[in-house]
Formats: sequence, structure tokens, C-alpha cells
Amino acid sequence: MAIGGLALLLAGGDLLVRGVISLSANIGISPLLMGLIIVGFGTSAPEMIISIQAAVSGAPGVALGNVVGSNIANVLLVLGAPALISPIAFDRAGLKRHILVMLGVSLIFAALAFGGVFGLREGVLLLALLAGFLCYSVRNHRREVPPVLDMLKTDVALGGIAGRTHSSLFAGAMVAGGMAGLILGAHLLVDGAVAAARMLGVGEDVIGLSMIAFGTSLPELASTIAAAYRRHTDIALGNVIGSNIFNILAVMGVTAAIAPVPVPQRFLALDIWVMLAAAVMLLIFTLARRPAGRGAGAAFLLAYALYMIWLFRLDGV
Repeated sequence: MAIGGLALLLAGGDLLVRGVISLSANIGISPLLMGLIIVGFGTSAPEMIISIQAAVSGAPGVALGNVVGSNIANVLLVLGAPALISPIAFDRAGLKRHILVMLGVSLIFAALAFGGVFGLREGVLLLALLAGFLCYSVRNHRREVPPVLDMLKTDVALGGIAGRTHSSLFAGAMVAGGMAGLILGAHLLVDGAVAAARMLGVGEDVIGLSMIAFGTSLPELASTIAAAYRRHTDIALGNVIGSNIFNILAVMGVTAAIAPVPVPQRFLALDIWVMLAAAVMLLIFTLARRPAGRGAGAAFLLAYALYMIWLFRLDGV
């Protein structure tokens, strides 16, 4: 089961990236925006499903841990791994604006968390912010599109990054098929991880922050590695930024609107701050306009490994 899930993740990630690149060139949307909205939303589907199921079934710690842990993993793991393959450029048009939005959303989430519970009111607020973010992104994307698309269309036409060009219909089918493979593959892998963690007696909040967060971040990881392999790191960055925004606004917004999600004290003492620090690191790279190469990728992965070790030490495992 685990091997089949891994194979689906790898195949789905590659198919998704090739479809997004081709679709971007065909319909006039920048790869960064496609990564933010299409890929980011699609790869957040596992977080949405698992968080809602956890909240409804009386395991709110899993739901909250899934969102916070996934956002940490998306920066440290999902960007760290592809940086070892290809440097991730932080000088794309509009990138700073979107990272500031991600940081702002993360700060709002942290402030609400200190209220002690995510209830209906907080859920509605997060969903309203989601609607505003979508309108803002669509309205502003054309400011950064023309030069990016000119290069992209040329590269696709020459059989470069994405190989040969595809019709919009076929490219859309590739995107849908890639997302389906990512979601199913992540589901197969996460089931085994959760079962193993519970056998070890790990608490539900740690399961959410570690095993489930890692499992539901696998779609993002597979798609960003595929994007890095094809030298299209703008999709990788857009994927991470979009996924983190959707995790907070859509996943937690919908979950909180369905069932109250209490915030354990341990989240306020450590995990929220780690999530905010990860978001600030992306902003620092963007302001410096320096690419994240192998050194930065290794540092990100080391930071994630240390965070996982600390989690399990706190839980007494």
C-alpha cells in the first residue's frame, strides 16, 4: 500500500506540473498564480478532508495540528527538498506581495488561536478572508503575466520545460488527473503512519502535527520536486504559498464552521511560533532577492527534522 501511494504521488506530481505549465501558456495565467490557486487549492484537499473528519469525529487536536503542521512542513520540507535539486528564485514579479499576504493570514490565525477556540464566528471570518484573497489574486495577476508568459510560451513551443504543448482541454485533464493521484497517494501513505503512531501511544495533537501533517503535505512535496526537476520553481513557490493560505483560510475556516476546534496550550507555546517563523524566513529570502540553493535547502530540512524530534520528546516518546 505504501509503495503504491508513493508511486501515485510521484506520477501525480509530475503530471500536475506538466499540465499546469501547459495550461498557463494556453489561457494566459502566470505559473505563479496557477501555483497559488489551482495547485495550492488542489494539494490542500487532503488537509481539508482529514481536518473535517477529525473535528466531526471528536479529535479537534488532529484538525488543528494538521493545519499548523502542514504549514510548517510546506516551508521547511516541501521547499527544502526541491532546493537540493534546483535553486528556488525569490525574485518573481508579485512574489513579495503574496508572501506578505501569507504572513498576514498566519498572524491573523495566530491571534485567533490565542482566543482559545476556533468556532463559527472565526470560521466565517476566515472564509470571508479567503473570498477576498481569491478576488485580489485574480484582479492583480495580469500585472505580472506578460513577460512571464512570453518566455513560457516560447519554452513550451520549443519542447522545453513541459515538453510539447497541449490543448487547454488536455492540459486541464492532466491537472485533474495529477491532483487525483496526489490525493489518493497521500491517503494510502498517511493511513499507515497514523496507525504506527497510535501503536506508539502518541497524542492526537502530535499525530496531527507530525504524521498527518507530513502525509497531507506529500502532494505539495511531490509537485514541488517535479517542478524543481523541470526548472519551474515559480510553481513550487506558488504551490507552498497558496497551500499555506488555503490551509488557514479554507481548511480551518470550513472545519471551524462545522464544529468548534479548541486550541491546546502547547500550540500557543511552540507550534504557532514555529509556523510564523517559517513564514518570516520566506519573507527574508524575498526581501534579499536571493535564491534558496542547496545550503538553504539542507538548513530547511535540518530545521524540520529538529522540530519533529522536539515534538516527540515533548510527548515522551
